[in-house]
Amino acid sequence: MVTKKAKVLLAEDDLSLGYVIKDNLQDAGYDVVLCPDGQTAIEKFDKTQYDICLLDVMMPNKDGFTVARKIRQLSDMVPILFLTAKSMEEDKIKGFLTGADDYITKPFSMQELLLRMEVFIRRTRKLHAEQVQEYSIGQMKFSYTDLKLHTASDTFTLTQKEADLLKFLCEHANHILKRDEVLLNVWGKDDYFLGRSMDVFMTKLRKYFKADPNIILETIHGVGFRFNASVS
Repeated sequence: MVTKKAKVLLAEDDLSLGYVIKDNLQDAGYDVVLCPDGQTAIEKFDKTQYDICLLDVMMPNKDGFTVARKIRQLSDMVPILFLTAKSMEEDKIKGFLTGADDYITKPFSMQELLLRMEVFIRRTRKLHAEQVQEYSIGQMKFSYTDLKLHTASDTFTLTQKEADLLKFLCEHANHILKRDEVLLNVWGKDDYFLGRSMDVFMTKLRKYFKADPNIILETIHGVGFRFNASVS
């Protein structure tokens, strides 16, 4: 269990389930704020700092996707986990594109939820505690801690997942990386839906790299990727 009491924003319109989750999280040492709808969750997040957000997808007064987008406008750091009864591929990919870090499909065990939460909270706290990590990528400057990618004319603010992926690519520049290797190191598991999401994130990074034609994020079909760039 994380040592410092972590604050959790829980948005779940099924209040019976919501109170079960809340009680279990409190028993595990978490400080939990339960919201019955998406609008309430946005209002609560706007007033208080949270260590992690658990969002149901289907909610009245703004669904989980809308809440996640709003949270990402306010914070790139706080982990977001979707609690969803949906298993459709497009819903999972949409969730990652709105800024979610992971999803857990109902019904789930509390032990699984607690373990996933602890991973993300420890990772975020470690990131806050680390010194600034900066990379020179060709003519660009990348600050992992600040989630910023600077070009000669623009500054892009990355999501946490974009920054995690770019950091891993920088650490393994000019080497062939297998798809499952990237998934395991950046997403924590090798999963078909996560693989589709990874391809979307790779496409987004390529758009940033257009400012420097010497940076090439190459797809090696049937194998994986190679980040061709001068990195220091």
